[in-house]
Amino acid sequence: MNNVVIKSTQMSDQVVELKVEGMTCNHCAAGVSRFLEKKGLKEVYVNYATKEVRFTSHEVAMSLDEVKAGIEDLGFTVAGEVPSQPFWTLERKLLFCAIFTAPLLLDHLIMMFGISGFSFLHEPWVQFALCLPVFVIGIFHFGRSAWGSLKAGVPNMDVLIFIGSTAAFIYSLIGTIQQQPAYIFYETAAMIITLVLVGNWLEKRAVDQTTTAIDDLAKLKVETARRLLADGRAEMLPVDQIRIGDRLQINAGDSIPLDGQIQSGAGAVDESMLSGESIPVEKQAGDRIIGASVLVDGQLQVEVTATGQDTVLSKMIEMVKMAQMEKPDIQRLADRISAIFVPVVLVIAGLTFLIATFGFGLAPEKAIMNAIAVLVISCPCAMGLATPTAVMVGVGRVSRSGILIRGGQTLETFAGIQRMVFDKTGTLTTGEFRLANIQAHGVDIQEVKNLLYALEQHSSHPLAASLLTALQAEVSQEQLPSIQQIREIKGMGLEATMANGDTIRLGSWKMAETLTNDYGHDMYLLRNDRLIATVDLVDEIKPEAQDTLKQLMQLGIEPILLSGDRQTKVAETADRLGITTYYAEQLPDEKLKKIEQFAQEIPTAMVGDGINDAPALARATIGVSLSDASQVAIQSAQIVLLGDRLDGLIKAVSISRHTLLTIKQNLFWAFAYNVVAIPIAALGFLNPMWGAFFMAVSDVVVIGNSIRLKYKKIK
Repeated sequence: MNNVVIKSTQMSDQVVELKVEGMTCNHCAAGVSRFLEKKGLKEVYVNYATKEVRFTSHEVAMSLDEVKAGIEDLGFTVAGEVPSQPFWTLERKLLFCAIFTAPLLLDHLIMMFGISGFSFLHEPWVQFALCLPVFVIGIFHFGRSAWGSLKAGVPNMDVLIFIGSTAAFIYSLIGTIQQQPAYIFYETAAMIITLVLVGNWLEKRAVDQTTTAIDDLAKLKVETARRLLADGRAEMLPVDQIRIGDRLQINAGDSIPLDGQIQSGAGAVDESMLSGESIPVEKQAGDRIIGASVLVDGQLQVEVTATGQDTVLSKMIEMVKMAQMEKPDIQRLADRISAIFVPVVLVIAGLTFLIATFGFGLAPEKAIMNAIAVLVISCPCAMGLATPTAVMVGVGRVSRSGILIRGGQTLETFAGIQRMVFDKTGTLTTGEFRLANIQAHGVDIQEVKNLLYALEQHSSHPLAASLLTALQAEVSQEQLPSIQQIREIKGMGLEATMANGDTIRLGSWKMAETLTNDYGHDMYLLRNDRLIATVDLVDEIKPEAQDTLKQLMQLGIEPILLSGDRQTKVAETADRLGITTYYAEQLPDEKLKKIEQFAQEIPTAMVGDGINDAPALARATIGVSLSDASQVAIQSAQIVLLGDRLDGLIKAVSISRHTLLTIKQNLFWAFAYNVVAIPIAALGFLNPMWGAFFMAVSDVVVIGNSIRLKYKKIK
């Protein structure tokens, strides 16, 4: 896979994706982001954990070569088309430094216990020789990053490490030249660099564990497909050579390469890797299937309906990426503090030296050690890592549960939802209606069935599919009346002009309210403003609906039923599910007004099918869709439940709340650590070597707590 991806967008803009090595924390990402935004690039997203940099480039902005050069000038490396492994990897730098630091540390520890140790290691020039290679590595590793962050206007932790280790080394060198043993602490300079490299290495390993969601999804991609030729033979081709409309042969045990529609055959499909639903789903001709799911049993011939970035899997990967990049509100405070953290620490370190020297009369070597300790124990990275690592793990966990969520902001907001408004048909109920009764008024019943079938062929409403299925065996295409023109009356039904000039209307009681007082039916059929038939349907409540609503109420979330269906049916459904507040016979604009009202009162989520309820989903605090993820749902809601099961709401709420709790825990630790550690170091109670160690540990604690979210049991 190339490390530079360019996608076309509207007008002359292009979305450019780069792989950038060397970003170790949120400060690094902020530096790259600020640089690109200053250069006029739009929609800049930088994710240090996944090493991705994305932006929209207009033709008047920087060229791609200028962007790469600018990023490299900040101290990072833009990966080429073929990723190359540099010789000086983080692991090799750490090993190299450890070899030279170990003798210095060993001698220092032995002397602490009053043992003479190795006499040759007491020689200043020997210590200098051991420290110099480590210091050179530190200069290149931390110095380049520090200088780049200063140029970007976002000084990072490496500035503190570079100044601290350099001060210790130069001070020791001066002491060596002047033959002042009290001024020599090469072991401190070497240990600062080595221990921070240890922290970077542990942090890198830990961060890798937070980004597994994208990797897991990417691994699901199928590389080859079996395409059927016109003569019936099959040929194996790379998936990127398959086009929309091609017909594929899928055998038992195969991973389905791309999204498609079954043309022939039947089988059981395991969609657990995408939807979180462990039970295989029975599929037959006409059903849609999702690429990367597995055909457990049977044989299928499938027509491809989506390829490349348009497949459900690709959209899932894209949504997870974007979700992990987006910052929740809670991070803004941390970002503001982090932005001024390094300058403040530099001031504190300077004041520590001056006050210790001139205020308390400490020896210069003691004062500078205190100042160095302040520099190396300070940890802006812990604050920078607190939110994004938790968001990455939280988003990854919900995605593995078959839940797509649009960003850290959505995750944070959803954790605070206090009310959920549900559509009825297809959300709380199965949406698979059974025909209960057709009653004709003054016309032949077969004529009514023919009219119903002809009209519903042009409707996308959930009722239409059920009615067509029920009538399919009772009508013939040859007997169907001819329709010249048909249109949808939003929230009411269909109106058609027939070839013989008749005007036919089919819809809810609102279409027939001037013709009858009997509003107890699901559908009313009118011809030339005369009621000729009524239709009754039965819709079953989803098996998991009652338990889901009960658990939501236990979580402190108020359920409300908002439906366009008749009062009697809505009341019956609400009563069966234990919902006390419900609204019936609501037109789309009335639903919209209700949602606006609810959202103004308290944080409110709207749960609907993602098609008919798209406006309400968009207007709610959070829109949740249970509809077909390959169509409108991904665009119309902030949260998509791929399994089309309501109990996914419990997982989404619970994981969101635990993610927010993890963020708060991380931020508390990061702030508390610095608030406590910096004064201790400034007062001289902490050796710089221990400061470097505790600084490294603080990052690992924050990341480790985020990783714990990946495995902790959430009810």
